[in-house]
Amino acid sequence: MTTSAARMDTVSVIGGGAWGTALAQTASQSGKRVLLWAREADVIDDVNSRHVNRTFLPGVPLDPAIRATADIVEAARSDVVLMVAPAQHLRAVSEAMAGHLRDGQPFVICSKGIEQASGKLMAEVAGETVARTVHAVLSGPSFAADVVRGLPAALTLACRNEGIGRALAAALSSRQMRLYWSSDVIGAQIGGAVKNVLAIAAGIVAGRGLGASAHAALVTRGFAELRRFAECFGARPETLMGLSGLGDLILTCGSPQSRNMSLGRALADGQSLEQILGSRHAVTEGVYTAAAVVKLARQKSIEMPIADAVHAIVEGDLSVDDAISGLMQRPLKAED
Repeated sequence: MTTSAARMDTVSVIGGGAWGTALAQTASQSGKRVLLWAREADVIDDVNSRHVNRTFLPGVPLDPAIRATADIVEAARSDVVLMVAPAQHLRAVSEAMAGHLRDGQPFVICSKGIEQASGKLMAEVAGETVARTVHAVLSGPSFAADVVRGLPAALTLACRNEGIGRALAAALSSRQMRLYWSSDVIGAQIGGAVKNVLAIAAGIVAGRGLGASAHAALVTRGFAELRRFAECFGARPETLMGLSGLGDLILTCGSPQSRNMSLGRALADGQSLEQILGSRHAVTEGVYTAAAVVKLARQKSIEMPIADAVHAIVEGDLSVDDAISGLMQRPLKAED
């Protein structure tokens, strides 16, 4: 199957959460025929009847041309599939539509995380479940609330097939959202996954009132951990310094709009993880990615003290105060 930008006229967005809805809005406003697949009946009714998504993006009017459905078979028929299901559910959702996808159909992974059970990146999971498709990864600094309102954003579209990757970047770009093609699928994925774990730590620093200096140190040393981890898996340095690496890290660690950073702040305020997650509709990916990152890092002897601390806090094995004390008392070393 030969794919070109001219044939990327219909787009299915798999996942009716905030990010899926924002991507559906952008694609529709750029002239694509958009189908938004969601599990939640109230989301489907809201999108089709009221042109809003009150559950995940309240107060934002949506393009009336967006149509929502619960029919995964219908969603699989579009020219391009944007997979925006939460990372820990990507396997199940992609398996459900696998038999209805076509050879060479672009399958763009917009989920940021690492599968906890297997330790696999999302493209590796897709390689097992929807192998007949052409996989790409969309990642970079972007809040759904900004994108859905048409505020400017720039992201990375990573695909090993340069022809399809460039065609996807052209087809999915809009006046408000600029996509840069890259062939580094691994780097784009790891940047988007690990930054969520580090954002929890940034939220803890902010919530404890440790100051701007501590926040800058945390983000900088966190980036060193991300870089060590990603390069061990074959990511390219320029990818990590780009939108899907450093760019996404700066955004996610610097704004309370970030679900991961706001979770860290809530933990620092003394709320339990169960309380925080129980009060949210949306998934906070860093909670689940932390365990996978730490396990993989230990297997490959990669030093990641900040990620270790976040994982221990999330698991209830370490208090916030003890984690801060432990990081500050680590042996002095040369900067890397």
